[in-house]
Amino acid sequence: MSIILLPGIKLENIHYINELIPFGMGIMYEVMLGIVIGLSVRLIFAGIQLAGQIIGFQMGFAIANILDPLTSDQLPIIAQFYNLIALMIFLTINAHHWLFRTMVDSFRLIPPFTFHFNNSFVTHIMNLVSYMFIIAIKIAAPVMVVLLLTSVAFGLIARTVPQMNVFVVAMPLKILIGLLFMIFTLPIFARVLNEIFIKVGADIIMMLKSV
Repeated sequence: MSIILLPGIKLENIHYINELIPFGMGIMYEVMLGIVIGLSVRLIFAGIQLAGQIIGFQMGFAIANILDPLTSDQLPIIAQFYNLIALMIFLTINAHHWLFRTMVDSFRLIPPFTFHFNNSFVTHIMNLVSYMFIIAIKIAAPVMVVLLLTSVAFGLIARTVPQMNVFVVAMPLKILIGLLFMIFTLPIFARVLNEIFIKVGADIIMMLKSV
């Protein structure tokens, strides 16, 4: 992406550095800025995966994991399912365009070798990290509430009808209810992701302007 965007970047106001150590520090800061921009996007998908992990755990899929080819880690099936849908929505609404625009604007807002950390920049990073957990709760909340009410209902049944083996009935029924409500909430999931992608794109621009 850097090679493709290079012709569209104007680098008139470059602060030239002739000394080796300041030049190396400047390169390191530029790499760190790129990592922070990429991390900001990655945190969105981490929040979505966390929502899938929470739902999968409540449905009883905590043991059934699959290998994520991107991170080489084992993820629950529901988390990988949500991650793939989020990636398709990310490309469908052209959210990757503002990622390219952010990379270009980073050179305009922060000319090379002028980046430095300040309190406002660190605060924006902390807000993005905390927003990851907000994303997870927003996405997982509907299915979490339904599965919680299902567990409460099975608890009442176990007390009123002790002859019924609740543990045998609860597992497949919770999986069925969880999958059904996942399907019912997919339109809401897409709308929430659309708002999240737009918000995080604006937050990254604000973070760059704060430096």
